[in-house]
Amino acid sequence: MIDLYAAGTSNGMRARIALEECGLAYTFHPIALDKGEHKTPEFLAMNPNAQIPVIVDRDGPGGKSVTLSQSTAILMYCAEKSGKFMPKEGAARAAMLEALMIASTDVTPIFGSCFGLMRSKEPHAPSIQIFKDRLRSFFKVWDDKLGKRKYAAGDEVTIADFSLYAGYVRMKGVVPELLEGLPNVARWAAEMAARPGVKKATT
Repeated sequence: MIDLYAAGTSNGMRARIALEECGLAYTFHPIALDKGEHKTPEFLAMNPNAQIPVIVDRDGPGGKSVTLSQSTAILMYCAEKSGKFMPKEGAARAAMLEALMIASTDVTPIFGSCFGLMRSKEPHAPSIQIFKDRLRSFFKVWDDKLGKRKYAAGDEVTIADFSLYAGYVRMKGVVPELLEGLPNVARWAAEMAARPGVKKATT
């Protein structure tokens, strides 16, 4: 059994989507970030960086317990544990890794910075606009890619799709205007949203 400690951020969604879609049994422990539950001694013992998500797999490799943070690492761990959503063939695997890293390390930090500035006590409009423009640029590129292939990395669903979709959901809720006029992204997002595991993890 796996224990998941997470909140409704894009990073938290990634981990929960991974567990649901990979069919791994888990117990969900919601972490209230606004109450500082990620800074308690118990949580810091799992992740000293005080960040969600964290999973604890008591039946890890070799039967040993594994504690893991970082949403992309959790995506990869779940895919490898279940044998799903991670291509094994060289070119397909490389395409998946590229798409996964774009979604996780390019897109996510940008909207994290954007949202942080928007919520600040003294929001700086020019800086916010820079981040919004960058996000729009990323998703215009994704729209072009998704016009040529069905999913983020090719013709099959991979963990890259789960990573990108978690970011999409957060953007849709906060800056929906940045996703307007992108028909291929909209088509892909609708298909992802209809997946039972994704639906359960994001509602």
